[in-house]
Amino acid sequence: MVVVLGTAVRVWQVARISDETHADAIVVLGAAQYSGTPSSVFEARLEQAFKLYERGVAPTVITVGGKQEGDLFTEAASGKAYLAERGVPENNIVAVEEGSDTLRSIEAVADTMQERGMSSVVLVSDPWHSLRTRTMARDDGLDATTAPTRQGPAVFTRESQAHGILRETGALLWYQLTHFSADFKYTAGQ
Repeated sequence: MVVVLGTAVRVWQVARISDETHADAIVVLGAAQYSGTPSSVFEARLEQAFKLYERGVAPTVITVGGKQEGDLFTEAASGKAYLAERGVPENNIVAVEEGSDTLRSIEAVADTMQERGMSSVVLVSDPWHSLRTRTMARDDGLDATTAPTRQGPAVFTRESQAHGILRETGALLWYQLTHFSADFKYTAGQ
């Protein structure tokens, strides 16, 4: 019980931190997109990354995320197009079109960054997701900090905040115990 409560408190604490230390890249964790248009959750993350880019936190923005069955666009490509429309030069945006969950996305980003000689990153996601993404990125050898979004559906209500903290507490404990992703979907018969 102490471990679970302590982890929940740590998820809450890290969610409140926005570290805008200069880095090699800003990484935007993917979320749903619909025919190339980011969902409200994804748009909130992209807007946060855009603000960080404008403030000079990093010269490169990396969008990450694959696509679901039937999708025409990847999350990464949708994010890149969105940021380019907002004014970020396309040659300053790298789309890593892999990853169907947080762990696979972080691994793909780490590989891409290492290939490009980059090591420091500011991760952008929902506040409650910050500790787990930072932990995974550090486990993959990145010098990672977080600057989560403060807008969007993940932070609208106390209920969404409580749900996020509880979910991420379980997901982080699962990751720390197994080093596997907790972002799996149950499919009947599998």
